[in-house]
Amino acid sequence: MKSDIEIARECKLAPITEIAAKLNIPESELEQYGKYVAKVPEKLIDDEKVKQSNLILVTAITPTKAGIGKTTVSIGLALGLNKINKKAVVALREPSLGPCFGMKGGAAGGGYAQVLPMDKINLHFTGDFHAITSAHNMISALLDNYIYQHKDEGFAMKEILWKRVLDVNDRNLRYIVTGLGAKTNGVTMESGFDITPASEIMAILCLAQDEQDLRRRIENILLGTTIDNKPFRVKDMGVAGAICVLLKDALHPNLVQTTENTPAFVHGGPFANIAHGCNSVLATRLAMTYGDYVITEGGFGADLGAEKFYNIKCRKAGIAPKLTVLVATTQGLKMHGGVDLALIKEPNMEGLKKGLDNLDKHIANIQSFGQTVVVCFNRYATDADEEIEFCRAHCAEMGVGFAVNNAFVEGGAGAVELAELVVKTIEENPSAPLNFTYDDNDSVEVKATKLAQKIYGADKVIFSAAAKKMLAKIEELGVGHYPICVAKTQYSFSADAKAYGVPKNFSINIKDIVLNCGSEMIVLIAGEIMRMPGLPKSPQAERIDIVNGEIEGLS
Repeated sequence: MKSDIEIARECKLAPITEIAAKLNIPESELEQYGKYVAKVPEKLIDDEKVKQSNLILVTAITPTKAGIGKTTVSIGLALGLNKINKKAVVALREPSLGPCFGMKGGAAGGGYAQVLPMDKINLHFTGDFHAITSAHNMISALLDNYIYQHKDEGFAMKEILWKRVLDVNDRNLRYIVTGLGAKTNGVTMESGFDITPASEIMAILCLAQDEQDLRRRIENILLGTTIDNKPFRVKDMGVAGAICVLLKDALHPNLVQTTENTPAFVHGGPFANIAHGCNSVLATRLAMTYGDYVITEGGFGADLGAEKFYNIKCRKAGIAPKLTVLVATTQGLKMHGGVDLALIKEPNMEGLKKGLDNLDKHIANIQSFGQTVVVCFNRYATDADEEIEFCRAHCAEMGVGFAVNNAFVEGGAGAVELAELVVKTIEENPSAPLNFTYDDNDSVEVKATKLAQKIYGADKVIFSAAAKKMLAKIEELGVGHYPICVAKTQYSFSADAKAYGVPKNFSINIKDIVLNCGSEMIVLIAGEIMRMPGLPKSPQAERIDIVNGEIEGLS
């Protein structure tokens, strides 16, 4: 089969004005970035149409190094729905340059189920990530300057919580010292870099309801504590307006298309293992304004992306999916069943059976939110029919819908079975209000315990001394009502990346807490999770090149 980028190059793209016309968005409202990309103003969101739209969340079993293909399923489902004459729109996150040039490669779908132009989407796109990086680091520079310019007046910071960001995987920047050298170089202090998808600015952009809400959230960003124990925020420097200027264009969702010219909104890109893992509220609501069926996804497995989608995004945006699609593969299930990575492409019914425990746990978790769930089996070329039918029978016994997706190879035609199941299930199952895992008024400790026990299956939560110190600060600031966002490995229900399947008899250790007063989340750092990834021994950058004017190596 041809590579993703070869398939993308062969697809005939429609002018973005034609894609917008399919949604009845007038050309006059578009801010075009070339022929095939445009920004759409959020003022076009219609609350009544949002209420009438069928939102579908795509999530997955616990991911493995074999891959799951969640984005391919999300795009494929949109293609399949349009094949059966439903007005469908897909709403996804933007890829980060870090994984694109690191381990993962591109993140625009795969095969014949991609969002296009994939090279632009995977690279600089409309500059949203650059704007977020600039806005974040502008705050860093302004904070350092404020400390430097006011030090003679007795101003000093007891603790600085704000670091820097860069959309590159660079382990050498995790911990740094700034302001070395002459006194005119600034005040010497420790700092460090996170990757841009971990920036609070990214979370703020993705949760903001409008430009006014964006400004309010930026003003409330907690930068640290002054020497006289007072919280110091962006609004104390009087620069929130300048930061909003840098984010003015980035706030508007991006409109592109799929391999079959289906409209797609691609906007925002927080990671789900270190942030809340969903595309922007504005893009989702804009898609719901124009699509009868809107497909979106939560990053990594359902214990991360879906949980945060429900408990954070839906709670704050006042939206809820009509249905959740849980993606699984034979290879992923076999890994969770104890089969070695080198052998997962070979038939192994016993390993598959054991791996179904992971699937069942995710199904139970999704249903605990009051969601109807269907299982999508993402087919790979090496899959045996016997194994697929075994999984189908297992889901039937559980009363859960099951469909095979083959959109990677066949495009929309390969997702018709899934599309028909999704429509039938939504029509036969009236949507119910979401059951959140915890209440707003629960303490942080109670929220963490409920989440760990109900979703992860842990026995208890243990807070380190550093985390307990932040709990006291949270109580002092009166922000304990914020939802929690657990940063942990994506490879396990636990914080141990090697604990596959459904771990038992474990604790969740909270090493530290990051208080995001702008995005209004309390980030709990569980285990050895890195907010600035490193590059692998053989990064994808070694395979990315320009050959005869064409980009190669993005996949």
